[in-house]
Amino acid sequence: MRRRSLIAAGAAALALPSLARAQAWPSQPVRLVIAFPPGGPTDVYGRLFAERLSRALGQPVVVENKAGAAGVIGSAGVARAKPDGYTLLFGTGSTQALYASMAAKPEYDVVKDFTYIAHVGGGPAAFIGHLQQPDSLMGLIAVARAKPGTLSYGSPGSGTLLHLTTERLKTALGGVSLTHVPYRGSGPAMTDLLAGQIAMVVTTLGSALPFHGSGRARLLAVATAQRTVLAPQVPSVSELLGGQPFEAVLWHCLAGPAGLPAEVVTRLAAAVRETMADAALLKALADQGIVPVTDSTPASTAEFVRAEADRWAPIVKAADIKLD
Repeated sequence: MRRRSLIAAGAAALALPSLARAQAWPSQPVRLVIAFPPGGPTDVYGRLFAERLSRALGQPVVVENKAGAAGVIGSAGVARAKPDGYTLLFGTGSTQALYASMAAKPEYDVVKDFTYIAHVGGGPAAFIGHLQQPDSLMGLIAVARAKPGTLSYGSPGSGTLLHLTTERLKTALGGVSLTHVPYRGSGPAMTDLLAGQIAMVVTTLGSALPFHGSGRARLLAVATAQRTVLAPQVPSVSELLGGQPFEAVLWHCLAGPAGLPAEVVTRLAAAVRETMADAALLKALADQGIVPVTDSTPASTAEFVRAEADRWAPIVKAADIKLD
């Protein structure tokens, strides 16, 4: 009897460190890395998300914009961080799905180097043009065909999902001479669009709507199967392609370095579920055309990322886009 009691006591003692970590975490602010500059669609969503996640965790979630190389610098930094739960990534389809197919020498493995916690949804891609350009996407395409090499478009960076969305559109149209100008995020691209330096920008619907609504730029098309209720007068890309399926969503996920302790993942997943049930957050997301995912799990998120990487791989190959 005494031996059994000692064994039980020993097992309980071994469980104490794990229990203590689960109760103690987080005991300090959590850093949320956004791998793109301030003002872009990922930054906007990430900051809304971080504010609510702070409340759910009971600790500040501090956003750090670590931009560069189409999100690779910030993402690689998180992949190399200490797996203690205090450094997380607000990942995107660009950094977590496309990168695997584009990088000649990947700085991280999108599957092996991350612990996935939640898929939180995203917004559709949208094409927005300068006011002095044609007032429709097909009108702008007609100019590009009539005067090859004269029109350019901006994206948040080479190899991003938004860049690839435009290259995919060019392929679907049978080839169009539109010169790509990569930026360090959507914000700088929009600045040059408004200044007339480029003809068009591919961004998200939420980022495009304020410029369209204020009359500073013109929303040309949304990369959805049907028109959006947020801009019902603007055609979908599928509509312009005669019903051909064409959808592109800049989705987001919460991830940490590989090897996060199970109790930290469990705590984070519960906090995300609480965050994504916040009515004010859901209203703010809806206003920006972002469709939230409220019921993801760490397992379903990891599977989603793998599936997205597989889905985009042939599209990347057809577009022949490679990152050095």
